[in-house]
Amino acid sequence: MVLLALLAPLPARADGMTLVRDAEVEDTIRAYADPILRAAGLEAGAVRVHLVRDNALNAFVARGQNLYLHTGLLMAAETPEQVIGVIAHEVGHIAGGHLARQAEAADMAGTGAMVATILGTAAAVLSGRGDVGMAVSSAGQGAALRNFLKYTRGEESSADQAALRYLEQAGISADGLLEFMETLEDQEYLLPEHQDPYLRSHPLTRDRIASLRRAVETEAEAEFELPDEFRRRHERMHAKLFGFLDPPLRVLARYKDDDSLVGRYARAIAWYRRPDLDKAVALMDELIDEHPDDPYFHELKGQALFEHGRPREALAAYREAVALAPESPLLRIGLAQAMVDAGDDDLIGEAREHLEHALARERDNAFAWRMLAVVYGRGGDEALASYALAEQALLTGRLEDAVRHAERAVRDLPRGSHQWLRAEDVRQEAERILERQELQR
Repeated sequence: MVLLALLAPLPARADGMTLVRDAEVEDTIRAYADPILRAAGLEAGAVRVHLVRDNALNAFVARGQNLYLHTGLLMAAETPEQVIGVIAHEVGHIAGGHLARQAEAADMAGTGAMVATILGTAAAVLSGRGDVGMAVSSAGQGAALRNFLKYTRGEESSADQAALRYLEQAGISADGLLEFMETLEDQEYLLPEHQDPYLRSHPLTRDRIASLRRAVETEAEAEFELPDEFRRRHERMHAKLFGFLDPPLRVLARYKDDDSLVGRYARAIAWYRRPDLDKAVALMDELIDEHPDDPYFHELKGQALFEHGRPREALAAYREAVALAPESPLLRIGLAQAMVDAGDDDLIGEAREHLEHALARERDNAFAWRMLAVVYGRGGDEALASYALAEQALLTGRLEDAVRHAERAVRDLPRGSHQWLRAEDVRQEAERILERQELQR
């Protein structure tokens, strides 16, 4: 899997929630979710997938059709069907209109960083280089969030029934959803503080479990075989998540005698985090030689070289990753960052192209806007640099900075140009939020 390195997270809070970015894992989850979304009659592109770095079993959806999956759930899931079953249940909440109640709750919850991120109104992942090579963003998650995400038992049963329909239409067994619910059933008699958060926000009943068991018993087994590609993706996702999120020594012990692709993949990540770049690159080159058309092996090598202070050497690997997966915003942003850090002004024009291409697909990537501001500045275009800084400031909640940068961009950009119009929009949006916050004080 390819991870995007970051600059710096938003300020952490004791009750914070951390989002992580990774091109390969996100691509895998998208492959899992797309058939479910089609069965639900939803546009796949309208549902945003977010990964929460947390060991607990949990998943939830929030207004704006945002799907959040905890890394703990993904690492604990033994089969792709278990993850797909959870996704189908959460999509049932979206299609069932259960988010309308959340919208009302959000209006009463205030305008803190948690609400901004969960509702997708102003926050986005702020990329940067971190010790796990993942893009992170922090936002508050306390009692307000737990109340905000709670569903009624009626809504839970409704989402279950919807999930069963979607899974059947997609040709995927409901056994994975049942297995996940049975795991939670074992926790039902634990004290609430010892339960996984999914159980606390998604009330479980014997009727729900029984209904799922009946549905699985009536399935025709031959009709519900997932392609082998899904199982390969799942094993690689596990290797990558363990490789980046567990301590390196534990990863090396876990995959010590595993010379399969996934075993070497996990060890390569652990060695570069250890850090032992020579051992890491040797394994990465081995994987690349065997699978030269895999963009994520090239990306991992590029990231490892970059994070060890060798951005010029990282360029070739990142270029190959982008050539193999040109529509991935995260890969293009990684390549652009290596170009900027290489210190060669001849690369700035190409870095600009990659960042603009990435932002055309992912406008809420604050780190990409920050990098683009640097590129515009290095290219001598201060007006466009101000515009990019305004976009980044709005996304990261620095509203006064957003107004200041946007005013400068509006003053200096050609009147009526696309960037001039957007800078004016940013200024007005930031001012509206500031006025609303003032009224709530």
